[in-house]
Amino acid sequence: MPNPSTPRNNGHQQDPAVRRKNFDEVAHTFTKEEAQKEADRCLHCPTHPCQNSCPVGVHIPDFIAAVKEGNIEKAASEIMKTSLLPAICGRVCPQEKHCEGHCVLKAKFGSVNIGGLERFTADTARAEGVLKAPTPAAATGKKVVCIGSGPSSLACAAELRRAGHDVTVLEALHAYGGVLRYGIPSFRLPREVINKEVETVQAMGVKFHTDVLVGATIKLDELRKEYDAVYIGSGAGLPMMLGIPGENGVGVYSANEFLTRINLMQAYKFPETDTPIKVGKHVIVLGGGNSAMDAARCAMRLQPETVTIAYRRSREEMPARVAEVEHAQEEGVRFEYLVTPKEVVLDENKHVTGLRFTRNELGEPDAKGRRRPVEIAGSDFVMPADTIIIAIGQRPNPTISKTTPDLKVTERGVIALDEQGKTSLPGVFAGGDIIRGGATVLLAMKDGIEAAQKINAYLEGK
Repeated sequence: MPNPSTPRNNGHQQDPAVRRKNFDEVAHTFTKEEAQKEADRCLHCPTHPCQNSCPVGVHIPDFIAAVKEGNIEKAASEIMKTSLLPAICGRVCPQEKHCEGHCVLKAKFGSVNIGGLERFTADTARAEGVLKAPTPAAATGKKVVCIGSGPSSLACAAELRRAGHDVTVLEALHAYGGVLRYGIPSFRLPREVINKEVETVQAMGVKFHTDVLVGATIKLDELRKEYDAVYIGSGAGLPMMLGIPGENGVGVYSANEFLTRINLMQAYKFPETDTPIKVGKHVIVLGGGNSAMDAARCAMRLQPETVTIAYRRSREEMPARVAEVEHAQEEGVRFEYLVTPKEVVLDENKHVTGLRFTRNELGEPDAKGRRRPVEIAGSDFVMPADTIIIAIGQRPNPTISKTTPDLKVTERGVIALDEQGKTSLPGVFAGGDIIRGGATVLLAMKDGIEAAQKINAYLEGK
């Protein structure tokens, strides 16, 4: 019989005083005994609320039951029926908003640690050599190209290849993974995990090419002539800035640039690597999402005296995952709530010396239900800073849309889709941040899987 009253196991982690000085993974994978004990908490509900709330429909009760039995190969195969990126999802999916948030044990005993069990399953199955890539269906003779190699394109490419199509993935950078690689630090998502997940997709027969910037290296219209269908999953890599005085000063980074330097170019290893980075004594990170937490935690590992996250609302409105906020606090990151940045203070050489803020109070809720920040007159103050990282959001790079006049985009720069999820161009589909403007890895994967289904239907009728 299940034992739901057993306390939830949140897993083991590096000590904060140690991990703030390295880029090694913070969380540790369950041992087999820990995983089986946690799996024993699952009630295997007949209505499967956890599975029903998973955007990619992972067979959660079934894989957990297999973990409980000690059958890792079966557990992995259950996950792989709908998701080919289990080691990634187990680490970065916001389970608290999806599967774990709907677990019937949540209120009384605490949700089953589904993310920890998925990570354990993927890591253990791969270590034991039983994490098997699905066998593609018979060749259809159709060719599809996926633009970008982030979670949305990887999910789409895998599903298309599973259906028997000839699939090619084009990546603009020199390494695969998209935002998984340049946006998420290795202490949350190790590079070898990304590599292995990509290898799973490659093992299915998907072809990958780096250094191909669609819209520059090759035009979308050229791809349309060469392939039977195109999937655009190129993400949202263009940063949003504040538009305040001094923003172009030396020492101001967008989160995109800062995280790319750290995660992709490994600037923290300079001069062993070619890309340098300097943060000085005091770092301010503007924003309240996961990217802000990632930037702040990366900055802390570069050993400044202080790292402060400044957010214009209160803690309750902050959109970042609770675990990421807690990890940042444990590592010594400071938080300044209810402040709006007004001006970057520069010295005579245009170097950052501080940031002027105005304090806020919360007013009425906005369209998303979050209370609006209202500035308090006469409350200005200056916070010392050597480095400022702006992490307030991103939007799609317009390279593709500007070189493809017939591809409709919205005022926000995201690709417009009709009610059937199609773009304005026949045979061209899109998903992930390129249509959302910024979302989670899991929702990007969901878009990719759903787009693959639409592409399959399109190719059947072609």
